Amino acid sequence: MASVVKLVVMGLFICGELVMAGEEKTKGSSTLPKRCSYAGLYNFGDSNSDTGGISAAFVPVTSPYGMTFFNKPVGRLSDGRLVFDFLANYIGLPYVSAYLDTINTDYRHGANFATGGSTIRKQNESIYQNGISPFSLDIQTIQFTQFKARIINLWSSSHPTADKSQLQRPGDFSKALFTLDIGQNDLSVGFRTLDEKQLRAAIPDIISEFALSVQQLYQQGARWFWIHNTGPVGCLPVATFYLRNPKPGYLDRYGCIRYQNNMTMEFNNQLKAQVIKLRSQLSDAAITYVDIYTAKYKLISRTKEYGFNDPHKVCCGYHENDVHIFCGNTGIVNGTKVFGDACANPAAYVSWDGVHMTEAGNQWVANHILNGSLSDPPIPATHACYRHL
Repeated sequence: MASVVKLVVMGLFICGELVMAGEEKTKGSSTLPKRCSYAGLYNFGDSNSDTGGISAAFVPVTSPYGMTFFNKPVGRLSDGRLVFDFLANYIGLPYVSAYLDTINTDYRHGANFATGGSTIRKQNESIYQNGISPFSLDIQTIQFTQFKARIINLWSSSHPTADKSQLQRPGDFSKALFTLDIGQNDLSVGFRTLDEKQLRAAIPDIISEFALSVQQLYQQGARWFWIHNTGPVGCLPVATFYLRNPKPGYLDRYGCIRYQNNMTMEFNNQLKAQVIKLRSQLSDAAITYVDIYTAKYKLISRTKEYGFNDPHKVCCGYHENDVHIFCGNTGIVNGTKVFGDACANPAAYVSWDGVHMTEAGNQWVANHILNGSLSDPPIPATHACYRHL
């Protein structure tokens, strides 16, 4: 079975083993796996893939965000592009607009429903309290359902004069790649509000909520899924900003919080098991599980080898002598106003602001996951429309 998938990556003929999701296999036929022709890209997630949603809904992201690639803030919580942006490039699509950013927005190639601070399960918290978005995964799914229905309605004969030049064609929804990158904030909230036993008990319910959203997207015609697991939360610099004199064994050899990463791996194991279950339930779907945890942990554990600084050093923000001023914010230090500005060379850093990666870090991760080397099945994003039989 693994050898079959390997041949797919090489672009060779496979006899009757792979079909494009949503199509019936003809007995005895030969299929030439070629690059998928994606009509669009629809994303659901949190700040790791938000291209402007939370910024449009609440307070806009300010400088120095966006300084490296876009030369201005564009709603992304990084100095430049995200892994999601590199994914769009890799599969031959333009950058995808945020669904909530409706001014002169181009939806011909999809939409991004992700917002910073989003969780899989609804949280009884405010965006102003702990940065938790009200747009949980189920809400994002509902937004897509409404988005699709309105587009179909606009293309109908009842609206002959409607401007459809910036909209996806109704028949293209089933030819789009649906990506999901969410779960990090569910764990972060759990680390803050639950003990270990409570959090372990909550994970199955979180995963069930995730599966329900995938099933609902499938019912809306989605057939091709690219699903990221969650990165090593315990390695985020913000997790250790206020940590003082940790007990022996609390941190691993790379300075990451061992307990948080262990819980993240448990979350990912259950997520992968659920993906396997979804494959059997959604017979016409091609679902690729992407191990972004391994990619990020590999980078964090070997930063100097790959040309980066200490992974716990943050490029943007003021972090000295137990004083922490978040990137783009202003604070008072010893009676003097201090701005949380960016470092001179973001490309040398993995962490941009203590939570999110720099563009250089995102590009490194993208280079290690989009080729399929950390995917199940091990096929690149360009071939995620195929399902293995």
